[in-house]
Amino acid sequence: MSAQPKDIRVDDRHPDVEDTLEIVRRGLAAKTKKLPSRLFYDERGSALFEAICEQPEYYLTRTEIAIMRDHAADIAATLGPDVRLVEYGSGSGIKTRMLLEHLETPAAYVPVEISRSALMESVAELASRFPDVPMQPVCADFTLPLRLPVAIRPPRRTVIYFPGSTIGNFETKEAIRILRQMRAEMSDGGGVLVGVDLKKDPARIEAAYNDAAGVTRDFTLNMLVRLNREVGADFDVSAFRHRARYNALAGRIETDLVSTKRQDVHVGGDTFAFREDEAMHVEYSCKYSLEDFAQMAAKAGLSVAQVWMDDERRFSVQYLVRATPA
Repeated sequence: MSAQPKDIRVDDRHPDVEDTLEIVRRGLAAKTKKLPSRLFYDERGSALFEAICEQPEYYLTRTEIAIMRDHAADIAATLGPDVRLVEYGSGSGIKTRMLLEHLETPAAYVPVEISRSALMESVAELASRFPDVPMQPVCADFTLPLRLPVAIRPPRRTVIYFPGSTIGNFETKEAIRILRQMRAEMSDGGGVLVGVDLKKDPARIEAAYNDAAGVTRDFTLNMLVRLNREVGADFDVSAFRHRARYNALAGRIETDLVSTKRQDVHVGGDTFAFREDEAMHVEYSCKYSLEDFAQMAAKAGLSVAQVWMDDERRFSVQYLVRATPA
């Protein structure tokens, strides 16, 4: 019953080269230069992110996996039987595997991933492990409204799974929009299972985005390598450096690519000037208190039904349902 990689559906709104070119032009023309973090994820970018997750400073993945190992059975019981599990940004699927092992008769697994190669690899692995779970992979940008495939058998509920603290990569207004989108896609009786990184010692947070091996640096700079290849830009990758700093007031890591000299970059016939030490913003990684996140979820019409955390309260997995009208 499980889908094989050849069955991957490509959403027709998947960003193409022209879309990416326009996004880059608009971002470089802004008063403060900015590119979206989704541009990190070509094939090499996805592989580098998996390597980041293995670095000793990067507590997030280890901690979330430990939470899933300790609580997956309880989480699965909370979700109930016959769930259609829709995962945003499925990646390698390690945490998904831990959840599927405990779910009772899941109706379908629908991974949504922008990197086709990562999606193919994940689906092939999960299809071999869970041959009785119908798989309906979608290659698409999950930040856009999705047209989910018709379920092979009617689910009792649809649960949107968003692990890995990716919700923190969006500014508050955008995060609320995505949570509202999830609320619409999960339909009546559904839920959202989301990974949420928590506020803690700023030094520990900052170290996670500046690993000693330089893998995060390579990951960030790979965005420029990708743009040179895919949209014909001419970024001098050696003339930019990675910078990730924790903004305690905003409660977030702010990651920039900083020009090490005065230089011009050409994209699609346009020229964009960089000053020496000019920063181009490429990613936020927001950290929340439990109260912060509950308030943000409420603005999207969701309420926190249950929270699972590690003993040190570094990370959380939260289950959200539609808020009851006051």
